[in-house]
Amino acid sequence: MVAEDGIWHGGDIAAARALFPDAPKPWIDLSTGINPIPYPLPKLPLSLWQRLPGADDEAALLAAARAAYRVPPEADIIAAPGTQILIDLLPRVLPELVAAGPVAVLGPTYAEHALAWRKAGARVIEVATLTGTAGAATVVLVNPNNPDGRCLPANDLAALATRCAGRGGMLILDEAFADFTPVASLLPMLPPATIVLRSFGKTYGLAGVRLGFAIGEVAPMAALRSAMGPWAVAGPALRIGALALADTRWLADAGTARAADAARLDALLSPLGQIVGGTTLFRLLATPDAPSLFAHLGRHGLYVRRFQNDATWLRFGLPGDAAAWTRLEAALASFARGVVSA
Repeated sequence: MVAEDGIWHGGDIAAARALFPDAPKPWIDLSTGINPIPYPLPKLPLSLWQRLPGADDEAALLAAARAAYRVPPEADIIAAPGTQILIDLLPRVLPELVAAGPVAVLGPTYAEHALAWRKAGARVIEVATLTGTAGAATVVLVNPNNPDGRCLPANDLAALATRCAGRGGMLILDEAFADFTPVASLLPMLPPATIVLRSFGKTYGLAGVRLGFAIGEVAPMAALRSAMGPWAVAGPALRIGALALADTRWLADAGTARAADAARLDALLSPLGQIVGGTTLFRLLATPDAPSLFAHLGRHGLYVRRFQNDATWLRFGLPGDAAAWTRLEAALASFARGVVSA
């Protein structure tokens, strides 16, 4: 998917159909980092669709999120209709961060972060290492990172937050892919001048629910809450989120199963190039044959994620069932045969 701002995103099967109109159906979308086996939706009472969500509905969700994410009692937490709106709002509701100095985005990563700060008038520098953030007041990074799965130690992140605070800035930490690697989360030791974003839909395979969270000190959370206004999250999303986040057995079982799937995917991809990283929910392949492999898979009805900043990269999500695995295995094998014969 190509947004109006020119940023490429995954998940747009309409774009895949336009690129490969003769591909076999159904399409298999491997272009996102979303769990292909979703949390089983509960039966919801009709009343959730007929009334505005109540304070008790939101309180139940936030209590479940606090426990699931190990949020310290002194930190505030808010729910939003997806993490994307929080990414867009942060620079607008915290203009003091824009004024404090450069905003460093550690990349390559999710491109919407840099775009949001630029739209707010910030001077954004995109850097490849923590060393490159030395001149910035505010630092934005994704941990584990998308698309390469890079994980930075909590102690390094805490030290970075302290440095940002000393310059009148903040550490903005996107932990969208931390659910299956809880050791990567900074939340249990949340330092001052830090905002952590968490995403619900990726891990639980329910991106359409549109649910995300911001955790941090009271003042910035109040600014975000005010900017979103009342009833920001729909009642059904509040109920689904509360039930799913409290289901620790499902999360543990899903993490084990998806890790096995990721290892299986690595075994399929490694003969074609170098696995340069990823998370439990996606793998990143580097190969000079990436453009031709992308096209080959597309002609077989398999859509993977390509990148504007590196034409040698392809990101593969996990197949969701036996039929999808079979089609991927066959398409990769036929590509490998063609490369060898050429």
